[in-house]
Amino acid sequence: MPRSNRPRRPARPAPGGRGRQGGAPKPDDDGEDFDLERVLAGFARLESAPDGDWRVRQVTTRNAAKEYTCPGCSRTIPPGLAHLVVWADDHLFGEEAGIAERRHWHTRCWRTRTYRYR
Repeated sequence: MPRSNRPRRPARPAPGGRGRQGGAPKPDDDGEDFDLERVLAGFARLESAPDGDWRVRQVTTRNAAKEYTCPGCSRTIPPGLAHLVVWADDHLFGEEAGIAERRHWHTRCWRTRTYRYR
C-alpha cells in the first residue's frame, strides 16, 4: 500500500503566534452565535425625566454577578437577576461624579418610580 504524503500532525503556529491562515480569526470553540443583547447591554441610553437626564444601562443575567440594594424598594437585587444601572447625566459636579453615584435598580422599580426633584 502506498504511503500518504499528507502530514499527520497539525501544523504548528508561526512564530508570531498566528496560524497558517495568515492571521485569520479563529472561530469560537463553544459554537455560540453572536448575541446582540449582550453587546447592547454595555451601552447606556439617555432617558429624560422631570427629575433630570439619566444614563441607563441594562445588566443582563449573565453579567449580574453581585448583590445590590435597589433604591426604589430597598430590597436586594440577587446575583443572576437582570436589572438596570442608572446615573445622572447632568450631575452638578460633572460626569465623573454622576458615574460615581450610580445605582442599581430593579427594572420595574425604575419604570414606576416617583420623580423627586433635585
